[in-house]
Amino acid sequence: MAASHGGVLATLDSSKTQWYHYKAVIISGMGFFTDAYDLFCISLITKLLGRIYYHVPGSSKPGVLPPATAAAINGVALCGTLLGQLFFGLLGDRLGRKKVYGITLFLMALSSIASGLSFGSSPKAVMTTLCFFRFWLGFGIGGDYPLSATIMAEYANKKTRGSFIAAVFAMQGFGILAGGIVGMGVSAIFRSFYHAPPYSVDAVGSTPPEADYVWRIILMLGALPAVLSYYWRMKLPETARYTALVANNAEKARKDMEKVMQVEITIQETKSNKTKFGLFSKEFLRRHGLHLIGTASTWFFVDVAYYSQNLFQKEIFSAVGWLPPAKTMSALDELFKISFAQFLIAFCGTVPGYWVTVLLIDRIGRFIIQIMGFFFMTVFMLALAIPYHHWTLNKAGFLIMYGLTFFFANFGPNSTTFIVPAEIFPARLRSTCHGISAAAGKAGAIVGAFGFLYAAQNQDKSKTDAGYPAGIGIRNSLFILSGINVLGLLCTFLVPEAKGRSLEEMSRDDEEEQQDQPKSSMVESV
Repeated sequence: MAASHGGVLATLDSSKTQWYHYKAVIISGMGFFTDAYDLFCISLITKLLGRIYYHVPGSSKPGVLPPATAAAINGVALCGTLLGQLFFGLLGDRLGRKKVYGITLFLMALSSIASGLSFGSSPKAVMTTLCFFRFWLGFGIGGDYPLSATIMAEYANKKTRGSFIAAVFAMQGFGILAGGIVGMGVSAIFRSFYHAPPYSVDAVGSTPPEADYVWRIILMLGALPAVLSYYWRMKLPETARYTALVANNAEKARKDMEKVMQVEITIQETKSNKTKFGLFSKEFLRRHGLHLIGTASTWFFVDVAYYSQNLFQKEIFSAVGWLPPAKTMSALDELFKISFAQFLIAFCGTVPGYWVTVLLIDRIGRFIIQIMGFFFMTVFMLALAIPYHHWTLNKAGFLIMYGLTFFFANFGPNSTTFIVPAEIFPARLRSTCHGISAAAGKAGAIVGAFGFLYAAQNQDKSKTDAGYPAGIGIRNSLFILSGINVLGLLCTFLVPEAKGRSLEEMSRDDEEEQQDQPKSSMVESV
């Protein structure tokens, strides 16, 4: 018998909600605020980049980014995020959550500033440097997923753990909201100083030279929340569960938690946990193989649908006539209207969905919320797709229906797929498994972003954006996304419910490893 971690973990599981819980939410959540702002603000400025760098003299339409360039700018940060999730997820289990937590924030801040300083003597050079810095921005963002979720899960008590992890993720909604506000604010300020006519009146004058500063300022402001929260993130102690279960230092875990929680903790005498199976072992496959398939596949499917809509919502708004034709606006007018559209959708659908999850997840459970979310995403996408031409005439109705798909994505699988992987895997593999699940999600985001960029183009080649082939159109794309949601719903049945259960119970850390039994040559006598 040896001094073990029983008292520390039991105290964490049964502790009342305290200030340090809220502090951890704010510190971890600011990373996700930054993540969402940086990932989604690019959708605001792509049309502006097209006008600035790809104007075609004499064209009846404003310049647009070439298809390959648009795909690269939209997708490169997602590629970096995927790799960052795998890399920092593994590092979080090997070195500890705290040691690598500050690196991700520093990388995000530095890359945000560098993105705004993208340089070059030609459009191609500017786009290349922008893609380079946005890749590293995504790499830092990727690390925040497994580390923030794992840290919050390991700090929280079992009664309100889901709400606290959901609250960290819900900061994404405020990040998207902030992106819309900043886009409107910066464009309005520049528009008041540099008046520009619509493109149809003056093709060159509709994009003032000063517009080149606008997109740079929007990108660089993404560094601000990261810089402001860096000091507090570095002050967070290592989680007690990592210290006790992975670093095997129960005494240090006790001291850290006594300091944080301001209570006295007694270490209980219990049997040490002997399970040491690895990620690629038969034992992991037996215990958690289906769970990992479930968390990865559901995250993949929801991100295909979520990112395809979010990154390209300006195309959807234009297609139904909610945004005026580009040629009837100046460059800054267009940016303002796209920013306002993003703000409105985030305010009406995205943010409420996140916070309804925070309020209800520990009451009705992860499984029900995820099933319900996938189901209603399917319903509302079909409701948009089947009478699609009706919505082109009923713009207010379209906005409501479109907003409801975002509401049930966030009061649904977009939130729960982030929460569950932080709860059901062993402490020494928790960050890694969350990183794998999140990376599968970003693979889905890449499919959604790249695929939808082409698929959503009009079926009439004469009505597509310059340089794009004819696609299957928004309506048919919505049918495909509905089918993807159904697959996500089915894969949810592979994921266990974690409501009200301790992390050790879910991960089965206290269970003995199953040993291969040799076949007996003895015959029992009667």
